[in-house]
Amino acid sequence: MEFNNKKLERTSRLINYVIAIALCWFLILLSGKVMDDVDEWEERPDVEAFQNKELLDSLNAAMQSIEEEVEQRHEKVASLENTARLAKSNYDNARESFDNWLKARRTIGSPKEDKAVIARAEKLDEYYLIEQEWRQELAVMMQGIQELEERKAALRLLEQQEQARAYDERTVAIRKYDLKVFLIRLLVILPILLLGIFFIVRLRKHKYWPLFLGFVLFAFYAFFFGLVPYLPSYGGYIRYAVGIILSIALGIYAINIIRAFIERKKNELKVSSTERAKAVKAETAEKALDNHMCPSCGKDFIVKRWDNTTGEKKKNEGSFGYVTNFCRFCGLELFKKCNACGTENYAHLPFCSGCGAKVTKK
Repeated sequence: MEFNNKKLERTSRLINYVIAIALCWFLILLSGKVMDDVDEWEERPDVEAFQNKELLDSLNAAMQSIEEEVEQRHEKVASLENTARLAKSNYDNARESFDNWLKARRTIGSPKEDKAVIARAEKLDEYYLIEQEWRQELAVMMQGIQELEERKAALRLLEQQEQARAYDERTVAIRKYDLKVFLIRLLVILPILLLGIFFIVRLRKHKYWPLFLGFVLFAFYAFFFGLVPYLPSYGGYIRYAVGIILSIALGIYAINIIRAFIERKKNELKVSSTERAKAVKAETAEKALDNHMCPSCGKDFIVKRWDNTTGEKKKNEGSFGYVTNFCRFCGLELFKKCNACGTENYAHLPFCSGCGAKVTKK
């Protein structure tokens, strides 16, 4: 079976990615265990650690005592209300009886001189006074309950103030704790990130690049998922500031890379086509041929049918256009005839497609 270089290249690229992803995955799992252990070095602050337990216990005990006393007084109030209703009922019944009796006495004699009338009126006043006494005692009891409720409200306010103070101190402690956790993670992840950047800059052409790529992927994962979420917020200022700094730094780096590439291509185009032809690698030439592009300037070498910039049409004109032997934009020779058999070949591939002779670059 014929050896297929493209299949081997795709297969090797796939294997390299699998190796990189597998290494990255296991590094992520290992770092997760390490970070979990790091987070357990110090316990996260709890609000109970900042509360004055003695004060809160005394306040709760006082409020509990007040609640019990209020409950007892409510029971007494219920009893007093029943007694007051009974006294009022007795008074109402006596008043009705007195009125009926008084009407009957008027038919007999003068009620003003009747001693029985006076005696029954005094008895009626006694019922009324009894009712008023119970009403007064009920009012005193309700006043006492109101005072107890006010005392309980004052104690509740003290408890809330103590809770608020504890939560404020806990907020400050949590900020310190989060900053400490972030610094610990930064101490662990920053060297990993710097090492990953070093691998990208210096070792991209290394034969073990798939392993380095796995570490690079892990480094960026550790940075964005293991460090950035733990970045102290302080109202968002720190995170936004870090985002701005990273955007500027990466933007400057990308702009410099692009400008350097453009300048390098411009300088390459200033070199003679013969020298540029010698510098074209077989891998680059193969990709350029597949994409019908010039391997030097990257422009398309197929001339469209409606393009008249090259003058007369060629005999190899197809449905979409025809191919020129030289690049119209940088002058590089693209196709040439074999010195041995005369077959026209792509000038930057190493061997002739007709006879297998080596293609020489001028």
